[in-house]
Amino acid sequence: MKWTSWLALATLVGLAAFVVYTSLQAGGVRCEVCIEFGGSRACRAVDGATEREALTAARSNACALLTSGVTNTMACERTEPTSTACRAR
Repeated sequence: MKWTSWLALATLVGLAAFVVYTSLQAGGVRCEVCIEFGGSRACRAVDGATEREALTAARSNACALLTSGVTNTMACERTEPTSTACRAR
């Protein structure tokens, strides 16, 4: 193999290692949110870099299970959660 092939291979391996390492470094906060909407209840836990990010994502995930359509999704995401719990990871 030419030296350029080895250089390209080393670069790809380094890039793959970086992607795997950063994806395993999940957020520093884990939040669980429970929401009741339309007579149903859903709870979801999400990791995030900040508490606000994790709460927003958990609320969005819970609403995705409970609703269909843009209008209901927006209404659900404006609903106050029945419970929230966050902890540092």
